[in-house]
Amino acid sequence: QLDLVESGGGLVPSGGSMTLTCTGSGPDFNYYAITWLRQAPGKEREEVACISSDGQRPQYSDSVRGRFDITRDNSKKAVWLQMNSVKVEDTAVYTCAGRTSDLCGGFIKWRGQGIQVTVSS
Repeated sequence: QLDLVESGGGLVPSGGSMTLTCTGSGPDFNYYAITWLRQAPGKEREEVACISSDGQRPQYSDSVRGRFDITRDNSKKAVWLQMNSVKVEDTAVYTCAGRTSDLCGGFIKWRGQGIQVTVSS
C-alpha cells in the first residue's frame, strides 16, 4: 500500500522553473517505481516521467525530455519533478503514482490527489 501526496504546485511564468514533490508513506515506498502523470483540460492523461525504485532509470516523455528531471531519495520517501524552461502547454494537474513494479513497466496502482501547475505567458 502506498499513500502519495503531491506538493509544490502553483503559478509559474513561462520559461521559469518549479519543483514538485511527491511524498510517500508506508513501508513499501522504496520498492516501487514512481511516475508523474499530468492532465490538462480537454486533453488525455500523459505520463511525463518515471523513475525506478533504485532511482537509476529515469524515463521521460518526448514533450518534457531535456527540460524536466525526476529524482528520488528513498531515505526521505520522496520523488521530485524538477520542471525547467516551462511552457504554457505544461499547464495541467500533476499527479504522482506508484507502479506495481520496481521498474517503470509495471501497472499504475496508487495515485495521489494531484496538484495544479499553471504556466503563465
